[in-house]
Amino acid sequence: MIAPISPDASQIATARSAPIGALKLKDAARYLGVKPITVRRWIDRGFIKRNGLSRHIIISIAELDRFFAENQL
Repeated sequence: MIAPISPDASQIATARSAPIGALKLKDAARYLGVKPITVRRWIDRGFIKRNGLSRHIIISIAELDRFFAENQL
């Protein structure tokens, strides 16, 4: 019998703390291929909109796709 594959801790943490269709700052940076500080600066300058005003920076994938399409990273 083959045991089911379980996700590692990082996948579980991301899934629990970010809404479906959204990524935390570090994951959003990885998605865009840049460093987290770069995404933070883009948010501060108003280029990317974050979801809500929670302690954690959460960005919708649709917002990342919009930014990527407009800026051709």
